[in-house]
Amino acid sequence: MVVETAPPSSPASSAAPAVFLIHGLGGTQYDLGSMHKRLKNAGFVTHSLTLPGHGTTPEDLSAVEAEQWMDAVTAKYHEVAAQHETFHLMGMCMGALLATELAKRQRHTRGKLIALAPPIYIDGWSTPWYRSLRRLLYCVPGLPARMKVEEEDPFGIKNEQLRAIVKAKFARGENFHYRWVPLACIRQVDRLRGWVMKGLDAMTCETLVIHAREDELTSINSANYLVEQIGGAKARMVILENSYHMICVDNDREQVARNVLEFFGASSAASLGMAVEDAQMSPDALLAFVAELRSALEAGDFAALFGKGTAEMAWFQPGHNRASGMFRGRKGLQALQQWTTQGPGQVKFTAFGQPVFNAGMAVWPATLVAGSLLSQGVLAFAVRAGKLLDARWFPDDVALEDAHFGSPVAPAAPNEAERAFEAASVAVKTLAQAPDNEALLDLYALYKQATVGDVTGARPSVMDMVGRAKYDAWAQRQGQAREAAMAEYTQLVGRLQQAT
Repeated sequence: MVVETAPPSSPASSAAPAVFLIHGLGGTQYDLGSMHKRLKNAGFVTHSLTLPGHGTTPEDLSAVEAEQWMDAVTAKYHEVAAQHETFHLMGMCMGALLATELAKRQRHTRGKLIALAPPIYIDGWSTPWYRSLRRLLYCVPGLPARMKVEEEDPFGIKNEQLRAIVKAKFARGENFHYRWVPLACIRQVDRLRGWVMKGLDAMTCETLVIHAREDELTSINSANYLVEQIGGAKARMVILENSYHMICVDNDREQVARNVLEFFGASSAASLGMAVEDAQMSPDALLAFVAELRSALEAGDFAALFGKGTAEMAWFQPGHNRASGMFRGRKGLQALQQWTTQGPGQVKFTAFGQPVFNAGMAVWPATLVAGSLLSQGVLAFAVRAGKLLDARWFPDDVALEDAHFGSPVAPAAPNEAERAFEAASVAVKTLAQAPDNEALLDLYALYKQATVGDVTGARPSVMDMVGRAKYDAWAQRQGQAREAAMAEYTQLVGRLQQAT
């Protein structure tokens, strides 16, 4: 079964670089959802598929052979190749094996390859000593189709909080990932591993292998093997120090995303998550909008700047000082105003150079002024449909600003109500039984009111029933104080815990 994640490309989008992502064993095309988002924000078109035997029930994997997986990814490869001049391949776990074999067979030269946690060897620290005996079991008539290989703790996740959420999802029977796979399927993975291990020196594309040192399924020997066999001139690896097998969601997920974007040649702004999509504005409208942003910054009026943005718009200030950080939304503006109006001289920008536009990005040389400080650098704005999505400052000399603004101020410790709210927001994901729709809407509305404030944006159309219901539930909380919303949310989670 092949499922599209992107509509057929238009002539305008066919020139954009693309990434073909392949999921792992037991998953679906949605497993790499966060990576899709990061890649799209960096200007890539993403494509994926759900492999044969996946997305239904584990029993459907019993009769699937490795050739069917290869046929599916090969068909998708040619489809993507017909739409994009440049496109990269990336796979996770078994998907990394498929992506590597695909690149080898197709002599892929129109992009790069990234293999995430490729299981060349099944020799991680949590695999039992008798793992090699599975090949004997393959020979027992009927057994491979009947025998189950279950997903067990630690579920490939080192982060204890996230692991608890996954365990709760499995306990509730949520169909987000196969809880087990038949031994017959493992046999097909072993066949695929055998294919991949042959002829790697014939690989023609640049390759990056990202692997966790503590991967419980497959040791670092897998990464070493791939890099050595492909050749150091064409392949390199990144070793993660704080994750298990599921590296895209575990503790090192940001490092994974950063290395992926950098390897694919994303710009520095894009690698930080800035959107580079079409601004959906005429050139004249874009120029006028950016001129308004300049006026606000020249006056040091960050409230006016945020007034041009979405509810989730953020200002990014690099460095290691009391002025640095990510300032998002209403709370971010309040924190930003605290340091920009304090000290010797208001913070503002001057000496603007000539702006450069690229899709929904505007890059503008400028100078930050704060008292005696004159810090030259570049401003980067992400704009879409008349709204500011992100504003980022890249100083030429970060150390200069560190020295001027001084050491970071330690964040105020959360009060008791905030700690209880944070604990409740984690506990709700581990409920043994999923809440009913009414409770889910209440949870959503209270959480948004506590973290964002009053409802923002346009009410969804009647065709989007779920979005409309969530919007209406949030709108009913209009004017409710943040502290009251947090308290009510915490109480509701407590009642749901007692009921399960």
